[in-house]
Amino acid sequence: MSFIIRSAQHDDLNQLVDLAKQFNLLNLPGDKKVISDKIDRSQQSFEGKLPKNQAEYLFVVEDIEEKMVVGSSLVIAKHGSEEVPHSFFKIFKRDHFSQDLGIGFIHQVLRFQLDFDGPTEIGGLLVDKSYRRRPEKLGKQISLSRFLYMGLHPEKFEQRVLCELTPPLTEEGRSEFWEALGRRFTGLPYQEADLLSQSHKEFIESLFPQDDIYLCLLDSKARLVLGRVGEATKPAQHLLESIGFSYLDEVDPFDGGPHYGANTSEILPIKYGRRLKVSEFKDAAYKEQGLVATTGDEFKVALASADVRGQEVALAPKVRQLLDIEVGEEIYMSPFNYNRGR
Repeated sequence: MSFIIRSAQHDDLNQLVDLAKQFNLLNLPGDKKVISDKIDRSQQSFEGKLPKNQAEYLFVVEDIEEKMVVGSSLVIAKHGSEEVPHSFFKIFKRDHFSQDLGIGFIHQVLRFQLDFDGPTEIGGLLVDKSYRRRPEKLGKQISLSRFLYMGLHPEKFEQRVLCELTPPLTEEGRSEFWEALGRRFTGLPYQEADLLSQSHKEFIESLFPQDDIYLCLLDSKARLVLGRVGEATKPAQHLLESIGFSYLDEVDPFDGGPHYGANTSEILPIKYGRRLKVSEFKDAAYKEQGLVATTGDEFKVALASADVRGQEVALAPKVRQLLDIEVGEEIYMSPFNYNRGR
């Protein structure tokens, strides 16, 4: 079975809507108008027609044989500007000590922050439920492939990358953290506030407390989920950690979900990405597995076995055909598997 990762096209609209409806992602909802607009924005972004603070790149993974879009991922080139700042709670520690009692406490506090010069953000990671747990590891492929595009075009992105991970929610989709904090300051239910925040940020800045909030004053259920990752999101967390992301001691102001981040140049698919010239070797042994990306106008990626020798690489004819690559052309290749000690 053959899979290819590429930029989203308008022909993908109906399949992308069906895919998004399987899930409930805020930055990729199952709404035809929203996804159509995202494809428009993505195409303009790939063509270099939008400024960085408006650019979004939508990638899809296609099952070539079935002609089916079975996964997606998204990169927001800049999340946080003067017009629309990025908001979060930073977690700090504060020491309190009583000389009279001879005892002290280290308290965790939340401090509301706004970033007017924000990082690049990744999100929108979806894999069709019927394609999960396949040996091709499609979730990993679609997640890592976007970093190859970033490695090829560093000028289009920021020097830091952020990922907001989903925390544990109740069976009804409610956030205990929001109930304990956000709802008290806005009067809004969680889903409504989170949806509103996608297009309107002013109410967050105006209504959220500017003073430090002591965590010990929050409901125990809210403290329990703060900075935690929901079960369904743990594979994404582990993948991010394996390529250089770490917890930033920052959480989402709505649901308390953890923010993970990394310096762009230190993310392993970018750090180990290489431009190589496609060649043919008589005795080619395709022992190295990696993600291979085209470097021309049309961005495409496939998981491939390769024989790398210096600045040259031999790829199986099937892979060259899949990516429409000729001998003598340049490709960009990154490893698919990373050892922590690499």
